[in-house]
Amino acid sequence: MSTPLRHLYLAAYDIRDNRCRAGALKLLRGFATGGQKSVHEIWLTEAEKRRVLEQIVWLIDEATDRFFLLRLDPRQRTLVLGTGEAPADPEFFYIG
Repeated sequence: MSTPLRHLYLAAYDIRDNRCRAGALKLLRGFATGGQKSVHEIWLTEAEKRRVLEQIVWLIDEATDRFFLLRLDPRQRTLVLGTGEAPADPEFFYIG
């Protein structure tokens, strides 16, 4: 059985309610390889992407909150500013 293909996404949110914002942070950090505050780089399979989108709907108020998920082009060179490190695939991913 082959390993599901993962793609790198940029996930960002602006959520007013503290509890909902904490829930979104917990959800995304489960997939994150890096990020700052409300913007995270996350690796997702298609099934995981669907699950994230289904769960985020329950956390946000569509009238006041925003959520953005952008698939990043793997052909683009990564630029790093400051003391950050370029994202790299770990040897394995643990989700659970």
